[in-house]
Amino acid sequence: MLDTGDTAWMLASSALVLLMTPGLALFYGGMVRSKTVLNMMMMSISALGLVGVLWVLYGYSVAFGNDVGGGLLGNPAEYAGLRGLFGGTYLATEGGPPVAVPLVGTIPATVFVAFQAMFAVITVALISGAVADRMRFGPWLLFAGLWATIVYFPVAHWVFAFNGVTAQTGGWIANNLKAIDFAGGTAVHINAGAAGLALALVLGKRRGWPREPMRPHNLTLVMIGAGLLWFGWFGFNAGSAVASNGVAGITFINTFVATGAAMLAWLLTERIRDGKPTSLGAASGLVAGLVAITPSCSSVSPLGAIAVGAIAGVLCALAVGLKFRFGYDDSLDVVGVHLVGGLAGTLLVGFFATTAAPAGVNGLFYGGGVNQLWRQAVGAAAVLVFSFVMSLILAFIVKAIMGLRVTDEEEATGVDETEHAETAYDFSTLHGIGGIGTPRPSAATNAAAEHVTAGKES
Repeated sequence: MLDTGDTAWMLASSALVLLMTPGLALFYGGMVRSKTVLNMMMMSISALGLVGVLWVLYGYSVAFGNDVGGGLLGNPAEYAGLRGLFGGTYLATEGGPPVAVPLVGTIPATVFVAFQAMFAVITVALISGAVADRMRFGPWLLFAGLWATIVYFPVAHWVFAFNGVTAQTGGWIANNLKAIDFAGGTAVHINAGAAGLALALVLGKRRGWPREPMRPHNLTLVMIGAGLLWFGWFGFNAGSAVASNGVAGITFINTFVATGAAMLAWLLTERIRDGKPTSLGAASGLVAGLVAITPSCSSVSPLGAIAVGAIAGVLCALAVGLKFRFGYDDSLDVVGVHLVGGLAGTLLVGFFATTAAPAGVNGLFYGGGVNQLWRQAVGAAAVLVFSFVMSLILAFIVKAIMGLRVTDEEEATGVDETEHAETAYDFSTLHGIGGIGTPRPSAATNAAAEHVTAGKES
């Protein structure tokens, strides 16, 4: 039966999750050099258009259609173009009785479609942080479309297609393995982190990395983006209850406190390791906490959420240095934050889960043994391996078709100019006497003005 309260909450949650993609664009955009900021933001924003269209055409059907392959794939034709998911009492009828609006749980099916579309969009956008400064925009769009089709849509079916809300059958990780991933630690973060690693390896390192410093050009943007991500993430996690109820309430609280704990843990790690806590560390730490609590927010207590966040904050702070040890250029630490954070949050369910939480299972620390832990490990490993291998294959295919990266000269100039014919900042107008945009007066004009002023004074 349709519930207007649930529907209102899910519409708001969908908008909150949509806001996360512009937030990610600001977060990533501030972390790159000034000559690349527009390209970096374009990679995130373009995912909204590209993945949104693919989701309506066939993506939702692949992810949430009835299973056609042993829990691996939904029927791509079942809801193609969203057929069968719209219509009902809000449309005029032709003399017959009113037709009920198609529902998913207690909300219109179209609202559920919109909510899940935002997950697909941001998962693709997350990958782009691993390839900042050097990937061409056209190949990025091709890779993103192929990856969403071949990797994300099927993995979403594995993890989300059977969640107690949808009536569809399928989803081997959730339905058969019974691993817990409430809002996407595997399907979103491990998935995107593994893809980012694969794409970065095929693409190669930036010119001068790691010898030359490549510092964030605008930490203000980074902090604003991180704040928007935290705000939107309440829709991401609490919205995954698909209802306005107690499950949404506990996942909201767990999301809040885990994020705070992770930020503090990252800052403490920085203070001990480097001598000073940084704003970049605070922003990265809170994102690490958001990532880690995503799969576990329905299965742990608030105290467990604090523990999950703190552990993830330390692990991710240490993991971002792995790229220097192993020599892969993950530009904005997609591997260190999203892959490691996703793994941590998924596996820690096996330790901190409690039957007092909505998921209703006990982990190792609550007397449940390793039963849930091995399930979490298998689910995480399956997504990691599948995403990494398929992303490697897709990256090599795109590279063979149209190339992946800009030339050395174009990289030195900046991808904003060479790919988009734009620059983020125009400093030539900042000294105008009439404000920004007013031409700066010449020396002759200044001399003439001084002569007139001297004449008036005399």
